[in-house]
Amino acid sequence: MKKELAETLKLVPPLPGCYIYYDKDGTIIYVGKAKNLKRRVSSYFHKKHDRVKVAVLVSKIEKMEYIITDSEVEALILEAHLIKKHKPRYNILLKDDKKYPYFLITQEDYPRIVVVRKKNINPDKGKYYGPYTNSHAMYATLDFLKKIFPLKQCKTPKFSNRPCLYYHIGKCLAPCQGLVTPEEYQKLVAQVELFLSGKQRELIKKIKDQMEEYSKQEQYEKAARMRDSYLDLQKTLEHQKVIYENSRLNEDIIASIYEEGVFAITILMVREGRLIDKKDFTYFVENEDKTEFFERFFQEYYSNLMLEFPEKIVAPDLEKASFKKLYQDWLELISHKKIQINYGKAKQGKELYELAMKNAKNLFETARIKKLASIRDDFNEVGAYLQKELKLKNFPHRMECYDISHIQGTHTVASMVVFYNGMSKKSDYRKFKIKSTEGKPDDFMSMKEVLTRRLSHLGEKKWEKPDLIVIDGGKGQLSAVMEVVKDMGIEGIDFVSLAKREEEVFLPHQSEPVRLPIDSNAMFLMQRIRDEAHRFAITFHRDLRSKDLKG
Repeated sequence: MKKELAETLKLVPPLPGCYIYYDKDGTIIYVGKAKNLKRRVSSYFHKKHDRVKVAVLVSKIEKMEYIITDSEVEALILEAHLIKKHKPRYNILLKDDKKYPYFLITQEDYPRIVVVRKKNINPDKGKYYGPYTNSHAMYATLDFLKKIFPLKQCKTPKFSNRPCLYYHIGKCLAPCQGLVTPEEYQKLVAQVELFLSGKQRELIKKIKDQMEEYSKQEQYEKAARMRDSYLDLQKTLEHQKVIYENSRLNEDIIASIYEEGVFAITILMVREGRLIDKKDFTYFVENEDKTEFFERFFQEYYSNLMLEFPEKIVAPDLEKASFKKLYQDWLELISHKKIQINYGKAKQGKELYELAMKNAKNLFETARIKKLASIRDDFNEVGAYLQKELKLKNFPHRMECYDISHIQGTHTVASMVVFYNGMSKKSDYRKFKIKSTEGKPDDFMSMKEVLTRRLSHLGEKKWEKPDLIVIDGGKGQLSAVMEVVKDMGIEGIDFVSLAKREEEVFLPHQSEPVRLPIDSNAMFLMQRIRDEAHRFAITFHRDLRSKDLKG
């Protein structure tokens, strides 16, 4: 540990706050929060880390600073600000939410409702509602709002002495020509705000009351317009699923799945007992801690929420008690009301969470299939990119990947999985029982054995020659394999290895690894074949152990 860093660590107080790590170039590489700075920071340097990402982060820390706050909630807010400002390499950065649109009810004498996509929202421009993750549904909602709530459509009047076409087709009340009073117009704006806030029961009652009032005053044209709006709104509410009849339930239910580098999150929004909306989020990431990733998502989503906050959030992913208290305090601070975090253990919570999880599973499968389909459809481009970046002699039509699995040297097995033009070819998968290292774990020797046995079948039926062989591991595993290649005189096959450490690709006889863009289809393909080899090896290993236990 560097002297300056060691001296700083001695001075860190046991107080809440944020800590900031710098690399040798003075660049901020990580920002974190803590209830007890001393305890949290010390854990980085005084214990062994299971996660490779954390171990790599610690190895790059040259300097640290810390900022003391009055509470852990303040530390959470400060952490979010520092991450957005500095975008540290080792923090989880969620960028997808920047593309999501919002509704804006403008701050004008006669407000309009428009769609905006700006992330840095200025409250002086009006009231924002969102984000909306489904743009098609959002624009359908906008059309519906314009039909039953005829707010002003144009920023400036089309004509100086007469209303425009929107007035004649019933989609504007022509405030530019003084055909509606400011008081009546503001009632209409208030109704739109109720609708966007999910307060449909209250909205229905207000429209009905207003309709009856116009009727009593013999303003039959206005009463008829209110009646049409009332009926249209009733039809819309009929299509919303009733979760609990006559309920005032206002909840967000969040379910998430993280597998194969795909993070899928679904949020069901229940307001007044009705399921009014579903929001889907997908991220393509790798090697992240699920709890940490979900925390970051939770913070960003509710920091940017411009809809009315629920009274309860069902989120089993925030299962640690310390998180519950922290985030409830934080939510109260940003929403100005108490919000309960629940883990969905009661009957009602379980039912809603199961529904959310069903949607999340569907979202995950859709995202995974789309990713795989994009690789298949663009494989010429993906293959050409791999060939160029990894300096391959062959175009990687047939890729094979190998992995070793054992427990302390017992039941050592190896897997061989095959992808052809970016898609798995399970009929060509093979599994091997390793004999040379039984009882004495040696991954290098095991990899040597399986590659020797595989390459000895070159030229035989059902053992098609690969274009590229991928080894699960780092430079050591690849070097062991290249010894086999040299001894056997193998030619015409490319070899690389993929290490979990920052997802680095190692090439033969080259000390520096190649780093493919983490969000690229090429990197996703490499991760998919590596993860499939790992899954296949572990499954075979478990089967062997189960047979021994039974037998």
